[in-house]
Amino acid sequence: MRFTFPLMALSLEISMIVLFGLFVRYEEDQSHQQQPNSTKSKDMDRFLALYPLFQDVHVMIFVGFGFLMTFLKKYGFTSVGINLLIAALGLQWATLAQGLLHTHGETIHVGIKTMINADFSTATVLISFGAVLGKISPLQMLIMTIIEITVFAANEHLVAEMFKAFDIGASMTIHAFGAYFGLAVAGILYRPGLRKGHDNEESVYHSDLFAMIGTLFLWIFWPSFNSAIAETEEKQYRAIVNTYFSLAACVLTAYAFSSLVEHRGKLDMVHIQNATLAGGVAMGTCADTAIPPYISLIIGSVAGMVSVLGYKFLTPLLATKLRIQDTCGVHNLHGLPGVLGGLAGIGAVALRASDSSTPAMQAAALGSSIGTAVVGGLITGLILKVPFLDQPSDENCYDDSVYWEVPKWREHDYHLYEHDIPNQLKAEM
Repeated sequence: MRFTFPLMALSLEISMIVLFGLFVRYEEDQSHQQQPNSTKSKDMDRFLALYPLFQDVHVMIFVGFGFLMTFLKKYGFTSVGINLLIAALGLQWATLAQGLLHTHGETIHVGIKTMINADFSTATVLISFGAVLGKISPLQMLIMTIIEITVFAANEHLVAEMFKAFDIGASMTIHAFGAYFGLAVAGILYRPGLRKGHDNEESVYHSDLFAMIGTLFLWIFWPSFNSAIAETEEKQYRAIVNTYFSLAACVLTAYAFSSLVEHRGKLDMVHIQNATLAGGVAMGTCADTAIPPYISLIIGSVAGMVSVLGYKFLTPLLATKLRIQDTCGVHNLHGLPGVLGGLAGIGAVALRASDSSTPAMQAAALGSSIGTAVVGGLITGLILKVPFLDQPSDENCYDDSVYWEVPKWREHDYHLYEHDIPNQLKAEM
C-alpha cells in the first residue's frame, strides 16, 4: 500500500513524457513550416494578448478551487494539496486527450488556447472532486482524473463537432458535466456509515475564512474564464460584460435568499461561499451572445436563488433519498446553475441572440453532457471501489493526518477554534 501511490504518480508522469515526445510540439514549429514571417508575428502577438486571460484562469484553477474546498476543519492540506496534484496531472493529460481528438492522432501544436482548454479540462475534475471530498484517497483521484478527462474530451468533441453547439463559458460541458460525473461517483461510493454525518464533516471559524478566499478569487476572475476562448474581440467583450453583471446580481440574490431561509434571518457562510458564484456558471453558455445586459442580471439572480435553495433543501434530499453524499454541494454551485446556463443558451438561440446554432442542437449538447457524465461517473465509481486503491475507512474520512504529515500544534489549534472562541462569543451574547 505504501508504494502504490508514488509508483502510480511516477508511472503516469513517465507516460506523459513519452507521449509528449511522440505527439507534442510548439505552435511556432508549425508556423515556421507553413506561414510567412508576418503571420508568425501575429500568432505570437495573439499568444501574448491572451496570456493575461490564461493567467486568470490558472489562478482560478490552482488558488480559487483549492481554497474554496478548505472549509472542512481538518482537511485543508488535502483540499489545497490534492487540488494541485489533480490540476498538474490533468493539464498534461488534457493537452494530449483533446489534442489527439482534434488532430485525429497527428502532431499536437501547443498554443495559448491549447493551454487554456487544458486548464478548463482540469476544472471538470476539480468540480467532481468536491462531491467526493474527504471520502477518497489520492490514488483514487489520480485514476479518476485520467478517466474523467478522457470522457470529458470525448463529450466536448461531440458537442462542438457533431452538435455544433455553442458553450463559450462551458456551463454544460464543464460545470454540469463535472457536477453530475462527481455525483455519480459519490453515489457508487456511498458510505452508509456516514449517513448521520461525521465529527470532522464541519467547519470552524478560520476554515470558513480560508474558503472565502477561494470564493473571492473565483468571483473576481470569472469574466476571464467565460471569455478566454471567444472567437472575436466583440464576443470576448460581450462575455466579459455579461459575466460581470451576472455575478453582481447573483451576489445580492444569494444574500437575500440565504437570509430568508435561515433561522432568524441570519446569513449562512456556506451559501455565501458558493451561491455567489452561481451567476458565473449560469452565464457561461450564452455569455458571448447578443443578449441585453438586463438578461444577464436576470440569469445571475435566478442562479443565486436556485443555488441557495439547493443547499438548503436539495442537498439533504440527495443524501437521504438518493444516497449521494455531496460534500461541497457541487450540485448546487455547478450542476443546477450549469443546467440553467444550458437552458439560457437554448433561449438565446430562440430569441435570435445567436445564429450559430439551433435550439435542438443546444438541447442535445445539454443532454449529452449530463448523460455522458452520469454514465462515465457510474463506471468510474465502480472502478474506484477496487480494494487496493486505498479508500479511507469511515473513521478516517475528512482527516488530513491519514495521508499527510501534520504539524503537532494542529490539535491545539482546532481545540482553540472549536471550544474557546465559540464559548467567548456565547458569553458576550
